[in-house]
Amino acid sequence: MDNLKEDLKKQIIEQLNLEDITPADIADDALLFDEGGLGLDSIDALELIVLLEKYHGIQVVNPDEGKVAFKSINSMAEYIRNRAVE
Repeated sequence: MDNLKEDLKKQIIEQLNLEDITPADIADDALLFDEGGLGLDSIDALELIVLLEKYHGIQVVNPDEGKVAFKSINSMAEYIRNRAVE
């Protein structure tokens, strides 16, 4: 399994205090918001921004970028990898 994706799942669970969820419960391609796998909301989006800065040193300043990046675990991992190259 992809270590970055596994780490992201653990970080999301910790950052959002998702007590009843394990990394195995989060599919890599499941939508994180709305009717997706986790059903996160706008407050959670702020927490994900904090998570990216805290664990990965990445600042999300463009809201449209965040919408794309936070779509799923796959998109978050891709966003982190792309930003690491910059």
